[in-house]
Amino acid sequence: MSKTSAEQSGESPEALLSQVALGNRAAFEALYRATADRLFGICLRVLRDRAEAEEVLQEVFTAVWRKAAQYDPRQGSVMSWLGITTRNRAIDRLRTRPARASLGALEAAAEVADAGTSPAEEAEASSERERLSRCLEELEPRRRSLIRDAFFGGLTYEELATRVQAPLGSVKSWVRRGLLQLRACLEP
Repeated sequence: MSKTSAEQSGESPEALLSQVALGNRAAFEALYRATADRLFGICLRVLRDRAEAEEVLQEVFTAVWRKAAQYDPRQGSVMSWLGITTRNRAIDRLRTRPARASLGALEAAAEVADAGTSPAEEAEASSERERLSRCLEELEPRRRSLIRDAFFGGLTYEELATRVQAPLGSVKSWVRRGLLQLRACLEP
């Protein structure tokens, strides 16, 4: 199986989505490049119409930009979340079609593989969550709190600065240093 461009560049979809949640446009572009082909394939299989598949894919990534902070890693991998979101959007698009036109496409949608995770993937994800939790606990409390609020709470740097009553630049530095510590801890 070939690696996605995110895997080749060393950035996992999870890491990219975490950065997207903070408003990082470069991470959003990298996430798009890494996942768009697979997600477009889901759209195309469900809709069987290239133009509609492109529109749905655009809707999916618009939603990803707006709702990246809502991703819950306990519910599965980023690819599973994106796949399920894409499939649901495509099926919703089918439902807006006239009944006669959508009958065959809805049957085809049932044939699309479930983007859910296998037991082996769930075990690996659980192990990764445990490693992340352990690495987070190794961080200084202030950095740990800021990173949790940013990534799991969806707060912006400005909101974090207001919450801890610190300059914006300091908050950005603390989060960046904490992320570097996390990366070092999580590397094999």
